[in-house]
Amino acid sequence: MGSQWHNFLRNLGSWQGSFTSLDAHGTPLESTPSLLTLEQGAEERLVHFGLRRWGNGADAAPSREISQEYRSLGRQVVFFDSGSFCKGVMQVAPGTPCGGEFGFIDGDRRHRLVQLHSSDGAFESLVLIREFRSGSGAGERPPLTPEQLLGRWRGQAATISADWPTPDLADSELTISPAAADPAGRQLSSRIGTETFSSGQRPERLLLLPDGGYCLAPLQVSHREAFRLEAAWLPEPGRMERLIRRYDASGAWISATWIRARRDS
Repeated sequence: MGSQWHNFLRNLGSWQGSFTSLDAHGTPLESTPSLLTLEQGAEERLVHFGLRRWGNGADAAPSREISQEYRSLGRQVVFFDSGSFCKGVMQVAPGTPCGGEFGFIDGDRRHRLVQLHSSDGAFESLVLIREFRSGSGAGERPPLTPEQLLGRWRGQAATISADWPTPDLADSELTISPAAADPAGRQLSSRIGTETFSSGQRPERLLLLPDGGYCLAPLQVSHREAFRLEAAWLPEPGRMERLIRRYDASGAWISATWIRARRDS
């Protein structure tokens, strides 16, 4: 596995795309065109970041513009070998909004998802960010369907903990089947090394999204109960990437996991 900085540099480039707001049921609300740039600076440890968003259409002046320089990375963000990453608050606090961002990269595509919880911990909304390397001609993936998810997915997981940046590697397996109590629902059973997880252990919502992604969100989070946030993307049929961010029963961030898997034929 590469260093955090080296993995971050895999995102260098000019990325045209859009920011789409969705409500807690996955219904799109509004969308704005965007252009994000990450450019290597004159120094080895310098990256110039720029983001423009056009709320009044791409032909108008940007409605929002941000620029920043990176010479280091904070502990709240974790980059993995492909350049995929996740970030979020280090500590969930009472009366404070929280959430996480999940960023996937594959060739000339980036698929990012921001999951937001309100100040009382309720799952509130999403922001879906679909990006394409400028001039590449890369296309968007179709909306994810239940049939694309069903089955058993096997792969490898890399987990980075809050107190140790070297990733732990483990085999992973995910089985997705129709929920017995709800034919329209889906049951997820996940194993990462010796750790197991099944959907339905706590109230949560699985949302299938445009561009081949999904979100598995707890309906309520708290600084007094352990929880996990998860998102996934299928860059092509039969190939899945997952990102999981975990918090302990005190609301402290404890680890992030990136999984690459393929569906059994």
